[in-house]
Amino acid sequence: MRTATPRRQLLALTAAATLAWTAPLARATTAWDLPTAYPLSSFQTENLMAFVAEVDKATAGKLKITVHPNASLYKANEIKRAVQTGQVPVGEFILSGASNENPLFGTDALPFLADSYAEARKLAGIERPYLEKLLAAQGMKLLYTVPWPGQSLYSVKPIDSVADLKGTKMRAYNPASSRIAQLVGAQPTTIQLAELGQALATGTVQNFLTSSASGVENKLYESVKYFYRVNAWLPKNAVVVSQKAFDALDKPTQEALLRAAATAQERGWKLSEAKDAEYQKELAAKGMKVADPSPALKKDLKAVGDKMVADWLKTAGPEGQAIVDAFSKP
Repeated sequence: MRTATPRRQLLALTAAATLAWTAPLARATTAWDLPTAYPLSSFQTENLMAFVAEVDKATAGKLKITVHPNASLYKANEIKRAVQTGQVPVGEFILSGASNENPLFGTDALPFLADSYAEARKLAGIERPYLEKLLAAQGMKLLYTVPWPGQSLYSVKPIDSVADLKGTKMRAYNPASSRIAQLVGAQPTTIQLAELGQALATGTVQNFLTSSASGVENKLYESVKYFYRVNAWLPKNAVVVSQKAFDALDKPTQEALLRAAATAQERGWKLSEAKDAEYQKELAAKGMKVADPSPALKKDLKAVGDKMVADWLKTAGPEGQAIVDAFSKP
């Protein structure tokens, strides 16, 4: 019987050691599914994909997250609940979509409260601890938030003040937009975004609030000639993780996940603002008049916002009041 040479013994030991290390590493890999309602072409999903890639790199493949875009795994209104109930470990949803559960989820959708990226960022910083507390009570941890471009005013005719909106037909798509129409003296008309072009062509709608992105993607410039940067609100998407799933990760993986989330948030905010500028430039190139609201219109809309914030505070309780008070301070 041949005796193994020292070299062969060393190779055998090395191979055994390699197998001993790689087997546990393979078993330690954690795989997460992450549903989102938005398509791959969305800047929100683009940012999400970059976040996932950074997590993979920072954890050396220990945490693998698979993004399921375009509501392919869960519908938009199902994603938060899916994370909350442990059906998936992590997911993305629009915060204001859950405002029927708790008014605090709709803080960033209060009309004309935060009407710029700078103010929206300030509001996001103030509301974050309250959101974290609210989500924690539901068994979730907030990873990051990123806003959509502001909801601005489109009109078939020039608008210099709220008086120019009185008696017009304003598209409504949720309770807030219906209330705004009522408060400015317009007639709220429920129209889905996909049907908006036809509604404009037939005169069913004359003005509406939506983002610059919607104007470009739905070719609204073909029917509307005026765009006013009123930034009624900048709604945010949130990426949340089940606390149970987060706690199951080892400490280095948790820290890598949180670092990647902080980077994704900063990158996402910058990307949103840059995209908004691009979209507005494209609307102008397509023949729309893109402008800031007149001082009179801005003042009038602020009064509408104040009324709606006051109504919101009646349901949001002391925490809602604390957020608005903190935001109102210079």
